[in-house]
Parts: sequence; C-alpha cells; structure tokens
Amino acid sequence: MIITRTPFRISFVGGGTDIPEFYKLHKGAVISSSINKYMYISSHPFFDKNKIRLKYSQTETVSSIGEIQHELLKRIFTEMNVSNGIELSSIADIVSGTGMGSSSSFTVGVLHNLAVQNKKVIDKNDLAHTAYEIERSLYAAIGKQDQYAASFGGLNLFEFSKNGAVTRTPILLNSDFKTALNKRLLLFYVGSRTSTKNILKSYEYEKKRTVLIQMTDLVYDLKNALEKESFSDFGRILHEGWLLKKSISNQISNTEIDTIYETALKNGAKGGKLLGAGASGFMLFYCEEKYQANVIESLQPTYRRFDFSFEEDGSKVIFQDTLI
Repeated sequence: MIITRTPFRISFVGGGTDIPEFYKLHKGAVISSSINKYMYISSHPFFDKNKIRLKYSQTETVSSIGEIQHELLKRIFTEMNVSNGIELSSIADIVSGTGMGSSSSFTVGVLHNLAVQNKKVIDKNDLAHTAYEIERSLYAAIGKQDQYAASFGGLNLFEFSKNGAVTRTPILLNSDFKTALNKRLLLFYVGSRTSTKNILKSYEYEKKRTVLIQMTDLVYDLKNALEKESFSDFGRILHEGWLLKKSISNQISNTEIDTIYETALKNGAKGGKLLGAGASGFMLFYCEEKYQANVIESLQPTYRRFDFSFEEDGSKVIFQDTLI
C-alpha cells in the first residue's frame, strides 16, 4: 500500500494572473501558502487482477481504463499507463469546490501516488507541470498556481512567464513572525460549492487587463511587506487585492459575500478575500488578535471557522508497504 498526502492552499494575492489568457501577454504572479488540510490518496493491489477499483465520492469497479466514469482519473490513468489489478481511494479534509485548490491537490496526489506505485522518480516541478497539463486538457479555463502550490508546499512566490515557464521563489520568514502571522489569519467556510471553471470563463481578460496588471504589482508589494515583517501592510494589501479581484467579473462576489466581508471589517478585520475563483467556499481575513473575538462572534454560528496552520512539505509519501 502507498499513501500520499497533498496539501490544500490559500492564495493571498495574484489569483487570476496565472491564466494563460493573461500571462501570455503580461507576466503573472501569485503568493500562496500550503496549509495543514490535505488530500490523501491510497493505492494497493486489487484482489481481482483483471479489474480497477476506484473509491472517491462514488465507487467504480471497471475492466479497463476506458470504462472509468471519473474523467480526471481516466485521464491520469491513461497518462500513467496504469495496469489492471489496482485499487485507488481518496479522502480529503475539505470538500471540493471551496476555493482551496482541491482539484489540483487531487491530481497531484494521484499522480504522485501512481508514480511511486510504478517505481518512477518524479520531481516536484515535473509533478506540478504534468498535473497542470492534464487539468488544462480537460478544463480549458483553469489557472496554473494550484498544481505548483500542492506539489511544492510552503509559502511561495510563483511567477508565470509569457512562454509558460513557472518560477518558484520560496518566501522564507522568521519563525516567530510566521507564527504571529498565522495567528492573525481567520478562515471561515461561507457555504455552498461552485465550479471554478465556469467562473473563470466569465473573467474578462481583455477588458480587465489593467486590473490584472495592478494585481500582479500587488504581489510584489506583499512580498516586500512579508520580508519587512509589516503586519499593517499585509492587511491593507489583502484588502486592496480583493477589491481589484471583485472588479474582474460580476460572478466573483455576491450580496452575501459582500455582507460577510463588510461585517468582518466593521468588527476589526483589516483585510480579507474570498479564496478561489469566487462565489463560494472559504473567506480569509487578516485581523489583529485583540479584535478576533468580535469578528468570530459576528460571523458564527452562521459561518463555521476553520483553524489551520502553514505547512512546508507539499505532496509527500506518508506510508509505503512494499510487502503488499
């Protein structure tokens, strides 16, 4: 049996600039961090050597890759040339469609697991690139940041060049500052699940190119703020980034999301954003600890708070039994 653990991520600024429709014209950039919420993928030999069994939100038992109903798994199994006689299962800490890159964590985790199963060595960059190419082949409107965040882990600046190359620059923070920053971030599940692909299709890249360039510039402002250990700048930049992102498409926010955001600000938060493409999922707020009780009380119990911590590992094998 092989078990891989692949993290979800929170993206602070730059989301939307990692789409080819933008970065092929102007370099894109994102700052994100993986967190200690994970996608677990397990695989082991299946009792019936002529079958493939898959367990996710449903269970499939098929005689060939071509019969697989889950189109992403079918594409991955085809890419990895998987033979019959395998059982693969997935378990996640967070449901899909909530803005934390779950689809990419799933893709990276499955690819990583199958590579180990096939005794293939795959580095983190190749893992992320392959995951992106697979997802892009299925879903035309998809960004490039999530696969790299899931594969590498940690707090990073990712830059997306016009030729499609991705450059990763780890942002190395003093451990005390990083812990203090983590404590100032509040995460709330605001409900419902949505299709990231449909929202990304609504992004008006031509009309909003100037806004996306401003969002890219904010990424470097945030990098400077982190390196200067400036909490006040972090909150301000998060707020400015959210206002810019909302202007890209009328599907990114809605009345409920706006009300939640305004409520948090009135109660002491200095900035925040809806994670992911928009419309649903998780909201992240920057808030000094002395005001956090007010923010939490104003949003709970309607909206559930989730504790989280930054993590550094990225996708990794956490169990491997070669005797099975």
